Amino acid sequence: QVQLVESGGGLVQAGDSLRLSCAASARTFSGIMGWFRQAPGKERDFVGANNWSTGNTDYADSVKGRFTISRNNAKNTVYLQMDSLKPEDTAVYYCAAKLKFTNRLPKATDEYDYWGQGTQVTVSS
Repeated sequence: QVQLVESGGGLVQAGDSLRLSCAASARTFSGIMGWFRQAPGKERDFVGANNWSTGNTDYADSVKGRFTISRNNAKNTVYLQMDSLKPEDTAVYYCAAKLKFTNRLPKATDEYDYWGQGTQVTVSS
């Protein structure tokens, strides 16, 4: 069982930055970590994913060039650096971990096995 704890959300203005953290209780899974977000009344959407074994990273088109995933292997922690935030980035952000390794980075919610509790990000205009 892997427990994921997110932190770092908050209320910011458009153009500001935030860094979310996702601390995993253990690195007993594939090393693939994903970030998703869910706005009110909408589905949970893919934001980005990282394989901390291979270093491969992928992002949704809507956040490319603004969001960056990084990691601290020693702390079993993955970060989502969010720059140039927009009001449409407002959502609850979740991190997720995939149990089994795959060559590609999954983008669907049902491909992940463990989820954090979510952290609210609100961007005002």
